[in-house]
Amino acid sequence: MAENKNDNASGNRDQSSSDEAALSARLGSLDHRLSEIRDSRKIRTDQSGTESGDGAARASAMALGFRLSSELVAGVVVGAVIGWGFDRLLSTSPFGLIVFLLLGFTAGVVNVVRSAGMASGKR
Repeated sequence: MAENKNDNASGNRDQSSSDEAALSARLGSLDHRLSEIRDSRKIRTDQSGTESGDGAARASAMALGFRLSSELVAGVVVGAVIGWGFDRLLSTSPFGLIVFLLLGFTAGVVNVVRSAGMASGKR
């Protein structure tokens, strides 16, 4: 019985070493393929420009975001001011403010959609 255990133990060692060799070969192959992919990406980014191009793209996207948000806020504020002015002029307490605030919001959303559509149309 003791001999059977030793035979099984040596058989398991042979199998585990062959599994480790196969795993090591697969790992080496994966490492080689990943290195090739990294090198090709590095070459592509070097050809298209340096990291300053990436920073410029981020700055451009941030500028677009600020422009779109300011257009929305400006529409709402202008609508609120016009509504408040009509309320003061015509003594129609909250109704002018509510109506023109909604109109300002609608105009702001339309401006944002129009600007975003123009920006995506350029690309």
